[in-house]
Amino acid sequence: MTFDPEQLGQSKADLAETLRTMRKRASRTQVWLAQRCNMSQTKLSNIETGRITPGLVDVELILRSLDAPPELVAEVAALARLANTEWQGKRATWRRGLEKRQAELAGLEAEATTLRYFLPAMVTGLLATPEYIRASLGHSPVDISKTVARKLERQSVLYDNTKRFTFLLTEQAVRWAVVPRAAMAVQIDHLVSVSHLPNVRIGVIPLGTVVGRGPLNTFTVYDQRLATVEAFTGRIVFQDPRDIAEHLEVFSRYEDHALFADEARTALREWAIAYRS
Repeated sequence: MTFDPEQLGQSKADLAETLRTMRKRASRTQVWLAQRCNMSQTKLSNIETGRITPGLVDVELILRSLDAPPELVAEVAALARLANTEWQGKRATWRRGLEKRQAELAGLEAEATTLRYFLPAMVTGLLATPEYIRASLGHSPVDISKTVARKLERQSVLYDNTKRFTFLLTEQAVRWAVVPRAAMAVQIDHLVSVSHLPNVRIGVIPLGTVVGRGPLNTFTVYDQRLATVEAFTGRIVFQDPRDIAEHLEVFSRYEDHALFADEARTALREWAIAYRS
């Protein structure tokens, strides 16, 4: 599926209008349809007015209740998938302020209990030292002081033992020189330190590891309800269960090739020594 940012923004309104039109053409009331779908009339009304975006299960229930033909089911299901996908452009994020973005991420982290991070290019802010964070934000055309502070505040979530974190990093991500050599060694030491937290798993995939599928994007999966994928110009937020399931499958495939615990710490220490030598 191709994602056009403008199309993503319009799809929620299109889905609401399509479902409302289909019900009216079938000469059914909201009360009748809500009862057939085992949902409240208020929820159905909110779906038809675009106040809430229905998941695929709700959409399929509505289509089945209205006896929609197969070709229309496929078309509306594709529209529902787009409606459950959001584009967050980087320039819009800059305009709103990077610290607000950090607050949004903190909210996602607070709600989730199982968090998975695939990091093929760089270390994420949750695992970064202050110097690494500041250097990684150097390209941003804003005052980054508040963002650095907010990123460091977010790291406290790692000490919440009700949550489980798995970070998968390629050797490329660990060793990409964002800061000078001495600071890179400190950054890698920090990864070793965090890996000892009982609720945090840090896995590394050394160069030369044979993995059939190439690492295309940084992505994060929050429980089994939401996935975010990073791009140069922004991020895509997926809520469609099929998209989330595919990212979980990809994550599991990389996880099978990663080193964890003492093996990971041994590799990390070797890479830190290389930067100090």
